Amino acid sequence: MSQQLSPQQRAEAVEALGNEEFDVLVIGGGVTGAGIALDAAARGLRTAVVEAQDWASGTSSRSSRLVHGGLRYLYNLDFKLVAEALTERGALLTTIAPHLVEAQPFLWPLKQRVIERAYSALGVGLYDALAVLGAGKKTVPFQRHLSKAGALKRFPDISPKALIGAIEFYDARVDDARLVITLIRTAVSLGAVAASRTRVTAVPRDADGRVTGAKVTDLETGREVEIRAKHVINATGVWTEKTQALAGGSGGLRVLASKGIHIVLPRERIKASSGMFLRTEKSVLFIIPWQYYWVIGTTDTAWHEELQHPVPTSADIDYLLDHANEVLAEPITRDDIIGTYAGLRPLLQPAVLDESKSTKVSREHTVTEVAPGMVAIAGGKLTTYRVMAEDAVDFALGKNAAKRQPSITKSLPLLGAAGLDAVRNQSEHLGARYGFDSDRMQHLLSRYGSEVTDLLADIDADPSLGEPLAAAPRFLRAEVHRACAVEGAMHLEDILVARVRLNSESRDRGRSAVDEVAAIAADVLGWDEATLADEKAKYLARIDAELAAEEKSTDADAAAARLAAPEILEGGALY
Repeated sequence: MSQQLSPQQRAEAVEALGNEEFDVLVIGGGVTGAGIALDAAARGLRTAVVEAQDWASGTSSRSSRLVHGGLRYLYNLDFKLVAEALTERGALLTTIAPHLVEAQPFLWPLKQRVIERAYSALGVGLYDALAVLGAGKKTVPFQRHLSKAGALKRFPDISPKALIGAIEFYDARVDDARLVITLIRTAVSLGAVAASRTRVTAVPRDADGRVTGAKVTDLETGREVEIRAKHVINATGVWTEKTQALAGGSGGLRVLASKGIHIVLPRERIKASSGMFLRTEKSVLFIIPWQYYWVIGTTDTAWHEELQHPVPTSADIDYLLDHANEVLAEPITRDDIIGTYAGLRPLLQPAVLDESKSTKVSREHTVTEVAPGMVAIAGGKLTTYRVMAEDAVDFALGKNAAKRQPSITKSLPLLGAAGLDAVRNQSEHLGARYGFDSDRMQHLLSRYGSEVTDLLADIDADPSLGEPLAAAPRFLRAEVHRACAVEGAMHLEDILVARVRLNSESRDRGRSAVDEVAAIAADVLGWDEATLADEKAKYLARIDAELAAEEKSTDADAAAARLAAPEILEGGALY
């Protein structure tokens, strides 16, 4: 079956949505919905998944980009939660997505010589032990105790006054949006029907009150389609209550939105070979190194504005700068920031809307019945998406059917994972053939894994695709081409926000690359001159609105500034 999210695939998917009956319909294309679609398809269930925006466009493209056990949860003695997350971290690192998930060292600075080092060592030691127990083997290095001199060697730009020593421990990092897109593509390769920019407008029920599917609007064409499905799973994150309300009735979950923001700095701005983990008065702060930049975050504040376009405020940015500068020898300033982004966490509330409905509570996430034939899942975190997906499908099917068709995703590699070691072993040879240095090959392998050979085949067919983008040379023209031909990008925004991530990883948010990127996209997506001009104008308006929002001091003012930019599609606003 096809592994491509292409314009043709999408057109065929919309057609199939109206012509077939599905075993499972998933509403929501973030990491949870994508994981559910893959879980269901891998069981042999006829599966459909729809998303009102681009894949991963909500919380799942705006996270801290970490796969972690949640070291801070050990302070609350929540051993089961940490163990579950560490087990999933091990599976992602070794089997599911070793090309997308990479082990990452972090320093935990210490300020007390004996007591703090002792209890911190105990906590991190337990963290390591739970990871080994969950994975059945060592998947990341164990903790190391560092003297002050040793810590300064690992992180030269830390202030000597900020520590007397440190513990170095490991978690992992991931490109969150790329993980989601790869989950959707893997589900499609197993027969799932997937369509982005497809908004659910109603959830019909039969005479007995059972949900029979969903009515959707294809936002690209305006076509309305009624999807028939035996089971509907609502996985829409912060939109959970709005989506389940379409079904009527009294069941469902209570979810509140909490905003977390991040700032991005160039890699050369902070001299260090390890990341940093800091406890704050509210939560934790991560300083996370990537190949070309640093990500620093996050915050945790209630969000009461519209849900589609959360943005950082000036106060949010100052909060991160202040806390990072508590430990940095050379304070960072706004002039150092090359990008920002904000996301909304779906904070699950303790009570469901109707206590009489069947419900499964599993530590941080909950699955409950909205109405007969429809369930909702919310809570959890990116690291445990696979467990959430398994629970959701099990719950929807019922105990007996779930036993007959159990989940297999714990040992199922995503696209790009199979054959990864062999392609890595050939990377020097492949790079020499195309004139790519080791940095370029590292970049490509961490994004495409063993599928890098497909990207190189595109370059063989059109050598111009092997050239770097003039305004963003760390990306190849082939990566833009692939974003549209294989990875489901429908619009310029889709490319620059979630695939070639210049929106958050370059100082001008991709402004200088717009003409070249749009020209490549137009060739793949068949845009005429009017469409090309419209795409560029709307993306540039988005940049202006985001920059204006950053200057505002309140969420209300920042949200209003962001909403000044037009939506990509008419009717594209969600609720």
